[in-house]
Amino acid sequence: MEYHVVVEKMCGCAKRQNMPQIKTFDDQENALRVARAWAQQLNESFCGKHGFDVIAVDDNFVITVGEGSY
Repeated sequence: MEYHVVVEKMCGCAKRQNMPQIKTFDDQENALRVARAWAQQLNESFCGKHGFDVIAVDDNFVITVGEGSY
């Protein structure tokens, strides 16, 4: 079974960096680990206009994009 990490909304910073919107994994624990690390990296490296968090949706993980810095 495949598990996906999906960025909910591509902000301007993500588009400028040609960041992928979806990453696919064979292991759910690995997908969650990568999703958390990815969201943390986005919070630390992007402009700060948005905050990023991870939520589980079915068997996948969505990196949510909220207004304001993290």
